[in-house]
Amino acid sequence: MRRELAEQADLEALLIGLGIFGTGGGGDPKGWGRSVFDADSEAGRTYELVDPEDVPDNATIVSGGYLGSVAEDTALNRLIGSWESNFELERAIRILERERGCKTDFLVPFELGGGNTPVVMSCAARLGIPTIDGDGVGRAAPETHMCSFLGHGISLTPMPLVGGDGTELIVRSGDIFLADAVGRCVASLHGGLLANAHYGMRGADLKRSVIPGSITRALELGRFIRGCGQRGETGLDAVCEALGASAVMHARVSRITPREGIGFYVVDVRLAGLGRDTGRTVDLVIMNEVMCAKESGEPVCVFPDLLLLLNPETLEGVMTPELTLHTEVLVAALPCHNTLRAALNSEDGARAFSPKRYGEQFAYVPVEELSR
Repeated sequence: MRRELAEQADLEALLIGLGIFGTGGGGDPKGWGRSVFDADSEAGRTYELVDPEDVPDNATIVSGGYLGSVAEDTALNRLIGSWESNFELERAIRILERERGCKTDFLVPFELGGGNTPVVMSCAARLGIPTIDGDGVGRAAPETHMCSFLGHGISLTPMPLVGGDGTELIVRSGDIFLADAVGRCVASLHGGLLANAHYGMRGADLKRSVIPGSITRALELGRFIRGCGQRGETGLDAVCEALGASAVMHARVSRITPREGIGFYVVDVRLAGLGRDTGRTVDLVIMNEVMCAKESGEPVCVFPDLLLLLNPETLEGVMTPELTLHTEVLVAALPCHNTLRAALNSEDGARAFSPKRYGEQFAYVPVEELSR
């Protein structure tokens, strides 16, 4: 089934849902996402979503997005304005088409997040093709290889990288970690931001590897949040009931400890419980997104399962850089999709998602088993 997404109320609700499923990263919906949607609205563009099961098996699908960051809102607005004449992501996709010798029929977001999901939707609208209602993680992830597609045998490379300054290169490698590392290194040298295209696949590959319906799920969550009359701990319980999640805690940030991490925002955050959670402390490990939570040194929830950060007043998502001393937050844990869990069983998937990638030595255990 194909459907158009154009109503302003739906786009606003989608941004709320993406901001929550972004698990603290994936781009700021109030910055990146809204700016992208506003620019497309002014240009008269609309978004067409298609269910993965309706994609022909022989269709060509490509994923992509941006690596790096833009420091200021004014710079962000200039960047998005420049896309009308020079859209780096479109250029990256065209390079990948030449590499693979076929035109792209559909785009699929790499991740769910307030930045990279709207960017891919915008690119699809500019190309005149639909966006897959799904993505590769069901949340945001800090590294390009942290993706269900890779764990199901779809190659990340060749991966074109394109910068606004004219930079173009293609990464080809059997090393699953190299493409992302090269991209971040080049981004740091060329204005902090690069478009990339990757995970070229056929429709049959998409159907076995995508997290299906995730854009619609984010839209529905945003609608729920906008209509939810409850806030604070009762609001957290309402969100958990709606999502099938479990409440972790209501807390305030009591300590922030930076870690070294080239190309990433890497910190440890200690949360001190409030209300019914008074007396508890939980430690978050952050690598752009919230990667795990620990209580008394033991894991409570481990990536790629989701740790959702909510503002107690609005129930909207909180970005990890917004966590400062005394910030109040609600935290919920949500199992990732079974398709992604299946990807973890492959050798590449296990390596890509290993907690060692963010400095922890324990193994992944599903959140529902940790909570028993």
